[in-house]
Amino acid sequence: MYLIVGAGFSGAVIARELAEQGKQVTVFESRDHVGGNCHTERCDETGIMVHKYGPHIFHTDNETVWQYVNRFATFMPYINRVKTTTNNQVFSLPINLHTINQFFGQTFSPKEAERHIARKAHSHIRIPKNFEEQALSMLGEELYHVFFKSYTEKQWGLPATEIPASVLKRLPVRLNYNDNYFFHKYQGIPKEGYTHLIENILTHKNISVELNRVFKRDDKNHYEHTWYSGPIDGYFNYELGHLPYRTLDFVKKTAEGDHQGCAVMNYPEHNKPYTRISEHKHFAPWESHEKTVYFEEYSRLCEEKDIPYYPIRMVNDRKQLTNYEEKAANEKGVSFVGRLGRYEYLDMDESIELALDAIGKIWTV
Repeated sequence: MYLIVGAGFSGAVIARELAEQGKQVTVFESRDHVGGNCHTERCDETGIMVHKYGPHIFHTDNETVWQYVNRFATFMPYINRVKTTTNNQVFSLPINLHTINQFFGQTFSPKEAERHIARKAHSHIRIPKNFEEQALSMLGEELYHVFFKSYTEKQWGLPATEIPASVLKRLPVRLNYNDNYFFHKYQGIPKEGYTHLIENILTHKNISVELNRVFKRDDKNHYEHTWYSGPIDGYFNYELGHLPYRTLDFVKKTAEGDHQGCAVMNYPEHNKPYTRISEHKHFAPWESHEKTVYFEEYSRLCEEKDIPYYPIRMVNDRKQLTNYEEKAANEKGVSFVGRLGRYEYLDMDESIELALDAIGKIWTV
């Protein structure tokens, strides 16, 4: 008998793989639903499929992962086109040729835009040490301050000089008019939502799911092996202190018709306390709804009873995490997986890939 703690993508995939190998698996989930932060549900008032813990668009170049999720759900094509309201205008993100021309009031060709940005960029920064240096080395002062500085500081609650450079590396800058937020070959959203997808992954005669079940450390003693996808510091009862996370608060509003004309509108200026507004009918353009539901999204430091979303990996402080990782490495019969178990920002496809890899590793130990 094997134990999985957490019924998000990581836990569900590991449970399914074990079950298909003929293993008996129990899944503990502390919430009243599966799906983790990918959970989707219908809004009672509007009938719209809502991404309860914030928008999720599945995107990957990993064909194995793409084929895997398509075993359990019908995926609809979806291109994430994000807008941002700043400088008294609405721009497209990621920064592309249209954004550049609109911002500078020009009609640059791709090569002209490239030369213009190169002149603005701080070329003397060879190895960026943080988010701000990364942005300045790529974009220069104007684009950085208008599009990224305030938004990122609101999102992370830290000065841009303390945020890792890798945060910006996830957001491309394009010298064409492609406004697709992602580069990946495969992009889409499951037609019936992510919870339906994960429920299908977990539907197997060898899998037992226990909702509203809080894991206690001694539970592992009753199982041959445990895969733990909860917070790594929580597993050790915060013996070394709480690792810092950002959490999100959502203010739900409903209205008639169409509120903002797009799925996601960012607000990077400090005069708006929220970071973005997501309007969820636009995540399912194959459906038709007369009403609309949208959420203002606020980021703040995660407290003890909050849902952790984003691990804060400080530029100059990794000692606490390293100590927890050492304790995890010495824990017998437990594998730490997923975004919380690894204390690492992971996209959905990365979580699935690592879950499949975790299954392979345990049998070689």
